[in-house]
Amino acid sequence: MTLYEELTRRGLIAQVTNEEEISKMINEGKAVFYIGFDPTADSLHVGHFMALCLMKRLQMAGNRPIALLGGGTGMIGDPSGKTDMRKMLTPETIQHNVDCFKKQMSRFIEFGEGKAMMVNNADWLMSLNYIDVLREVGACFSVNKMLSFECYKQRWERGLTFLEFNYMIMQSYDFYQLFRKYGCNMQFGGDDQWANMLGGTELIRKKLGKDAHAMTITLLTNSEGKKMGKTEKGAVWLDPEKTTPYDFFQYWRNVEDADVIKCMKLLTFIPIEEIEEMERTLEGAQLNTAKERLAYELTSLVHGQEEADKCLAAAKALFGGGGVSADMPTTEIPASEIGEGMNILDLLVRCELCPSKSEARRLVTQGGISIDDNKVINPSALVPIEESIIIKKGKKVYHKAVRI
Repeated sequence: MTLYEELTRRGLIAQVTNEEEISKMINEGKAVFYIGFDPTADSLHVGHFMALCLMKRLQMAGNRPIALLGGGTGMIGDPSGKTDMRKMLTPETIQHNVDCFKKQMSRFIEFGEGKAMMVNNADWLMSLNYIDVLREVGACFSVNKMLSFECYKQRWERGLTFLEFNYMIMQSYDFYQLFRKYGCNMQFGGDDQWANMLGGTELIRKKLGKDAHAMTITLLTNSEGKKMGKTEKGAVWLDPEKTTPYDFFQYWRNVEDADVIKCMKLLTFIPIEEIEEMERTLEGAQLNTAKERLAYELTSLVHGQEEADKCLAAAKALFGGGGVSADMPTTEIPASEIGEGMNILDLLVRCELCPSKSEARRLVTQGGISIDDNKVINPSALVPIEESIIIKKGKKVYHKAVRI
């Protein structure tokens, strides 16, 4: 089985510009490809994870990845898939986020001489002359064609700024520069990037008379078509300081039954034949085993095997009736805040189990909260914490509160 065939069987490929050429290049290890990452936060998240896994797969097959950090495009913001304009970031914030990305990416991709490259588009975008861009690049783009793309059409009625309108031109210019500087012959990205990627291949053709290729990968969505990687606390981050390894593990342990096999195919390195065999026989108790395997594999990839082992042991202790694990998420609360008891709503917000008191009240009155296995349904209840307590939210979320 070739690499391209495996990507197809896993459901990773969404759209390609030239299937014959792209499959030939990546199967023979001749692709020099890039994926762009705009530093809009100080950590990569689950949405980036699939792209990182794809880069790793392709590098293992002999292809050369380029991780393009958007120090320049991050100053603008991509309108694709957004209903409102992104928050403008300062150069200092962008640089900090770029530094965080570099550290995280090194866990997945091997950088170095003759291996993967990491470049920053600020190196060429920030020094561009506006008149030169208009004459040399702007002339290659049709406004009519740009407005026909979905990424702009969906923003047209709500208001599309000229700032955001230039994003496609900047991303296209990235591909053009990478083609010239490093022989980058292919761009990969999420399926919502298709229009921007086509802009790059077209610019290379018009300016250099050469062919470049683009391939989009399937967006990570659940069985209802909603993007995965969000919880009540926000995004599921790869940084253990923002999303603990235990919470990361539990996110995947708790995916819907209908999404388990899909996530295994898209995100893990479990052999595709093994996953397809599971798919044929998966039912009943085997679903829980599959979810555990999915969570373990992904936690091991992101946080290492030692952390994955801890998370697996913690999950078995909690859900297997083996008692409370020391590795569950914990909030330390000063005794001065607790006094003789802490209001249940304040406690849930303090432990970040609910974003607001109104949400906490709803959960409590609906019977969704237990303290040390005792259900709490009174939103005025005071919870004494002499040493520590275990809060259970719903059927699957556990949290320890510790008095200090």
